[in-house]
Amino acid sequence: MNIHESNPTKSADDAKPNATLTVDNKKVELAVRSGTIGPDVIDVANLYKDTGCFSYDPGFTSTANCKSSITYIDGDKGELLYRGYPIDQLAENTNFLAVCHLLLYGELPTNAEFINFRRTITNHTMVHEQMTRFFTGYRRDAHPMAVMVGTVGALSSFYHDSTDITDQEQREVASHRMIAKMPTIAAMTYKYSLGQPFIYPRNDLDYTSNFLQMCFAVPCEPYVVNPIISRALDRIFILHADHEQNASTSTVRLAGSSGANPFACIASGIACLWGPAHGGANEAALNMLKEIGSVDRIPEFVKKAKDKSSGFRLMGFGHRVYKNYDPRAKVMQKTCHEVLDALPRRRSAAEDRARTGAHRAAGRILHRKEALSEHRLLFRHHAARDGLPRRAFHGSLRRRAYRRLDRAVEGNDRGPRAAHRTSASALRRTAAPRVPGRVIRDHR
Repeated sequence: MNIHESNPTKSADDAKPNATLTVDNKKVELAVRSGTIGPDVIDVANLYKDTGCFSYDPGFTSTANCKSSITYIDGDKGELLYRGYPIDQLAENTNFLAVCHLLLYGELPTNAEFINFRRTITNHTMVHEQMTRFFTGYRRDAHPMAVMVGTVGALSSFYHDSTDITDQEQREVASHRMIAKMPTIAAMTYKYSLGQPFIYPRNDLDYTSNFLQMCFAVPCEPYVVNPIISRALDRIFILHADHEQNASTSTVRLAGSSGANPFACIASGIACLWGPAHGGANEAALNMLKEIGSVDRIPEFVKKAKDKSSGFRLMGFGHRVYKNYDPRAKVMQKTCHEVLDALPRRRSAAEDRARTGAHRAAGRILHRKEALSEHRLLFRHHAARDGLPRRAFHGSLRRRAYRRLDRAVEGNDRGPRAAHRTSASALRRTAAPRVPGRVIRDHR
């Protein structure tokens, strides 16, 4: 949690009446501060000095540990804002690199700014050739997050010109390198697990399409990016770009507070993200779907989830911060349907019987009617707990679908350009108006 400070006309330190705390008949005045949006906060920085007591807040559910103008979350209303823009509008009307520019610099880019930013990121997508040798030191069956932790941390041994976090220019270069090289490293990790040769990035592809071709292309035949998958993945990247002071962000900030190398700090954040209570919830949801196997077993698992003594949990439901509805889930659900609609039609019964049991189970889960039936049953159980389906579940269904889509489609390998357009009328910013004269332009 942070104090959201994004409007220059109002400071988070605007004067407010002090709060009075009484400890052992001693009254202490505590400053009350407010941001441009969200609840006020009580400044307890001098609490121990004045009272000899610490504050106690497991999970930081009532603690703001910094001022920020980047992301704002209102769990009760189901709101998620990037620099004042609702997440669903950004996912619908812009693309991931434009959102990266927004998060880094506070404004959506103009056409010229976007072209320059995209060129900068594109020029950093390759990794040092010696890094390809690192992968031979990992087992083929190593968990991809373990490989990512080791490889991202190793970036600090190659890029010495962007490790001084006290230098603003070096911090910016390090940020650009991380945005650019992360898809390359992730794709290399995937290719290594398959025993396939690494595919180098292509400068003629957009960010998401480039990642897909590095993951799924092979040297022996051409690969054309499916525009539906490219757009879906671009939305995933937007929805996951930031989430206020979450566990991995807090880990990176804590590691960075010691002055550590930025690449090593990001590696620590990846390690934190690995956990099933954080980013690993997507993997846990996939494993749950695999374990369920077929629609007729869903009532059995719902019953187990209701039984507290069973130890079984429905994964991918219920981010603790959202008491109403995770705003990312609506975007995920729509995108999930788009991907499922793009699936090839089911094979004949004879062909289906000839497939392995694992493939048959995956096909049943991903078939649209069965996937939606599964969704409704799980939704019914979750709704009884005053909650609604969350981002991780729809994301898991979609990731399972990726593996069954045809690898090549007719058409432009860069995907639908119109889907990435942004117009000034399509987006509105909450509580943080743009600088006068700035116009949101076409980010193609």
